[in-house]
Amino acid sequence: MSLRTRLTLIYGGLFLAAGVVLLGVTYALFSQQMEAGKAGSVESTRIGPSGEPPEGPTVKAFKSEVVEQTRDDVLDAAATSLMTQGGLALLVVGAAAAGFGWLVAGRVLAPMHRVTETARRIAAAPAADRGLHERIALNGPKDEVKELADSFDTMVERLDHSFDGQRRFIANASHELRTPLTVGRAMVELAMNRKQASDDVKQLGEGLMQINTRHERLITGLLLLATSENEVTERRPVDLADVADHVAGQVAAEARAVGVTVTASAGEALTTGDALLLERLVYNLVENGIRHNAADGGWVEVTTAVGADGSAELRVANSGPVVPPYEVPALFEPFRRLAPDRPLMTKGAGLGLSIVRSVARAHDGEVTALPRAGGGLVVTVCLPAAGRAAAKAGEARPVARTA
Repeated sequence: MSLRTRLTLIYGGLFLAAGVVLLGVTYALFSQQMEAGKAGSVESTRIGPSGEPPEGPTVKAFKSEVVEQTRDDVLDAAATSLMTQGGLALLVVGAAAAGFGWLVAGRVLAPMHRVTETARRIAAAPAADRGLHERIALNGPKDEVKELADSFDTMVERLDHSFDGQRRFIANASHELRTPLTVGRAMVELAMNRKQASDDVKQLGEGLMQINTRHERLITGLLLLATSENEVTERRPVDLADVADHVAGQVAAEARAVGVTVTASAGEALTTGDALLLERLVYNLVENGIRHNAADGGWVEVTTAVGADGSAELRVANSGPVVPPYEVPALFEPFRRLAPDRPLMTKGAGLGLSIVRSVARAHDGEVTALPRAGGGLVVTVCLPAAGRAAAKAGEARPVARTA
């Protein structure tokens, strides 16, 4: 039962209870007055103007009985009329009062519906920080509802600033770290390429270069993650089939080096968005499938097609070790791996699937992953079809408002 219905029932019930009490008090007062009038009238018929009975005992008794009977009938008729017609009138007025209470409750609760709708839109955003730019900006008297709306706006504004500050920090820190890594790479290469460099120096340099490469990949991934979390505003038609073929050609040499076969079954799957970000999405999925695969004889299958609901669908399946189902959601968190340790020389930075999820959300899509019975994962990305995505991109986006 909604709050509006409960308020209406409470208002209508209180009105009816007050009406019943008022009707009962009126009936009691009416009965008291009728009894007093009846007693005075009977007494006046028993005594004449001179103080003596005007007629004989028989006539006097007869008139007294007639008067009393008439008064009783009048009293009963008046009481019945009061209770019957008064009760009907109370019911009619009570129904009207309940209807009026329904209208008043709807009017009073209208700002609450606005607060609820705004909170629901923020909660339904594809990413946690995507809808934080919205504000309720409720106008009206300074009452409890206005204070609630203003407090909600303040909370959302602080969250929005917090997420923006986090993204700016990641981007700025990544940019600042690129310069010393570049300088360090140049110094290591210079030391390794000297004629008098010993074998130990060259071996140490190779190790330092691998560490430097991993750090560069980590910084690049952080920058891409910070960028992909923003919603894509400029969308262009992209066929996932072309992207899948291109990525399969890019990783062919790397896959052959580790004994993994990459096959692409690219059917037309049109969507709209940023082609570079979508290419990174497909590349991360395929690279993840190659890296976490069987030692020899592994495979990765890339499939693009139109989904049952008309969306553009990308599916990447790979063989490999068995993945526990409860571990799958954690794989999409930054710096999360199945292995408990983090080898220093590993090529991955632990951001591949996090970037995939962020890019998909930025394109109003979704990512699901399921473990294969024989080992490995099946990752499915569903993006809006070209027509629906273009229509959504053309809609007027809500403007940030401050209270």
